[in-house]
Amino acid sequence: MTLTDDSRLPGFYRMSIDERLALLVARGVLSGEDAKCLANGQRVLARDTADKMIENVIGVFGLPFAIAPNFRINGRDCLVPMVTEEPSIVAGVSGAAKLARESGGFTVTLDESLLIGQVQVVRIGDPDAAIASLRAYKDELVRLANVAQPNLLARGGGVRDIEFFRHRLPDERWTIVLHLLVDTCDAMGANLVNTICEAVARRVESISGGTVVLRILSNLADRSLVTAQVTLPLSQLAIAGYPGEQVRDGIVLATALAETDPYRAATHNKGIMNGIDAVAIATGNDWRAIEAGAHAYAASTGSYRSLSRWSVTGDGGLHGELRMPLKVGTAGGALKTNPGAALGLEIAGAASARELACLMGAVGLAQNCAALRALVTDGIQRGHMSLHARSVAAAAGARPEHFEQVVRGLIQSGDIKSRKASELVAALEAGSSPADSEAPAPGAAIGTAFGKVILLGEHAVVYDRHALALPLARAVTAEVVENADATRINMPDWNFVQNVVPQNPDDGAASVLALIMRHLDVGNRHFDVRIRARIPAAMGLGASAALAVAIIRAFDRLLGLNLDNRAVDRLAFECEKLAHGTPSGIDNNLATYGEPVLYTRSTATRTKPIRLVETPPIVIASSGERGITRDQVAGVRTRYDKNTALYDTIFAEIDELSIAGAVALRERDYETLGAMMNVCHGFLNAIEVSTPTLEKMIGIARSAGAVGAKLTGAGGGGSVVALCPGTTESVTSALETAGYPVIAMDAAE
Repeated sequence: MTLTDDSRLPGFYRMSIDERLALLVARGVLSGEDAKCLANGQRVLARDTADKMIENVIGVFGLPFAIAPNFRINGRDCLVPMVTEEPSIVAGVSGAAKLARESGGFTVTLDESLLIGQVQVVRIGDPDAAIASLRAYKDELVRLANVAQPNLLARGGGVRDIEFFRHRLPDERWTIVLHLLVDTCDAMGANLVNTICEAVARRVESISGGTVVLRILSNLADRSLVTAQVTLPLSQLAIAGYPGEQVRDGIVLATALAETDPYRAATHNKGIMNGIDAVAIATGNDWRAIEAGAHAYAASTGSYRSLSRWSVTGDGGLHGELRMPLKVGTAGGALKTNPGAALGLEIAGAASARELACLMGAVGLAQNCAALRALVTDGIQRGHMSLHARSVAAAAGARPEHFEQVVRGLIQSGDIKSRKASELVAALEAGSSPADSEAPAPGAAIGTAFGKVILLGEHAVVYDRHALALPLARAVTAEVVENADATRINMPDWNFVQNVVPQNPDDGAASVLALIMRHLDVGNRHFDVRIRARIPAAMGLGASAALAVAIIRAFDRLLGLNLDNRAVDRLAFECEKLAHGTPSGIDNNLATYGEPVLYTRSTATRTKPIRLVETPPIVIASSGERGITRDQVAGVRTRYDKNTALYDTIFAEIDELSIAGAVALRERDYETLGAMMNVCHGFLNAIEVSTPTLEKMIGIARSAGAVGAKLTGAGGGGSVVALCPGTTESVTSALETAGYPVIAMDAAE
């Protein structure tokens, strides 16, 4: 049972294991019985069987068994079974295969598939005379070798030729080595070849007059060379923020370094083997033999070099070629013994060992492409660490219902360690969010505030145009308790702790707290203020306004002031002036009232809240680059003053988008709203507040199914917002896989 029509499995990575198995059964890749065994953990090596395979067995060790889709090899679609514990390998080869299939897929050739058996002869006088004698009896030796394996001969295999070599040993003695070139058919053939070598040893001694020492195969299978090739048009190489030419030239340069520097070549080739070894293990092949042959071949010219070559095509595209020895098998006792290997071969659908070798060659080139493309753009670590978070969450014992929350919490914290994962797991199992896991201090008052995400209208709102924005619920929580000695503010989620002198505060959060205390006439008293945040700071999500509102509300409750929303909003606006200089007022409006709003600076009130019947399907992701609102607003002001007419035109267009967008949002016309967001981002890019990283993230979100994506907030870093009706999971996964933390909270609650 094999896949023959289409290797694409859209959304496969987002499905549960049971859903994946059901799809593979429906597609005819797995039988119902195989799927049931996999679901129950039964398609693995039995302990008693393992005990018969090697010595001193105490159990069976497991590794993840996965499938890489999208492959087209020599015109045939195929799914690739892979067994590996390293994150990003399966995702990498699948993504590269998807790129390759758009230009026809991989072309792989294998001219011959022979395994070399070596017979070493020592204690000889004249090596040339001995070789001449052996060569005269070559036909007899071939017949004798084939008699030793009659079943192999019956299947069309056997010894095809014998080659003779002489070597001077370090002690100056001569030795002769015979190479028996054996066609092992669909078997890898190690045992077959060893038996053949032993069968001819005595006759070789009698002919040469020497003594046979070694009789064993060579794992340098350079008579079984696979050549895999792929050509990628320039248009397929581009990643948001990285033009196709830059990606192409970076890959070519990386290969050039691997051609000249063995330190780089070792890592370059290790990446290739990441893919090939995973297929070898999944199909029961000897990955150690494959590794040994690959690295020996890489050094066969006298210096260790890369196994692949990447070059520029005549029309400006990118051509990749991988050439390496691959002698594998699809038949043999070991493959039958391990039920997992048998299933891997069934999934691969390789009709012969030759087809399986070609599949492995394509996977090696795909993995090399994926690794190099990552290295010459954002670097390999961002995506790798994002996937590593899943392993850490699993090791911490995260329950299925909490797993994704723990993964997101690790990514957002940037602390992808077992200790942090255990903290998140404990908090979730206790029934609280990680941000709320610490109990309030005795006598403390609590205040909460909303963050914000702007869908349309950034910067134009500073010039009294409309902006359309949504609240982010419970973005910041403040806990205030009076003490006797000093005022302190502690913000562990933002890595900030500081003593505060209300009469002469430092900048930032300390100055905001001091302003609030003076306004509330408690500047001569002392308080501990603890802040927990569900949004990152300086990422365009209204963190400073939410901080001010949460602190104001906590003091309001502690002091029994009964401040109304207008008073909270006004005081928070004064705090925003400290933080940003000339704020529009939208952040403190959202932080205070927590309602979707079409906002203008001139009213500075909730005159246009929007009533929604559902939470819009948005995904918010952080770039990790701090965007300083004060600097971005000042920069736009400078450019505005130099070209006022042009900027007024742009802001007028953004204003119209915001007003029309409010209607589309209310009516749930997400396609129209998404198109408006895309246009608005174009204007924001034009006024120079976007960055290459934000452009990359927006490209990822749109490619993964977002109908609209743009920067949100002042820009210069910060975050992006994507509108994703029906595609929130795929967009979230794409951004997280690329290493960009997704803000794990709803637009409203």
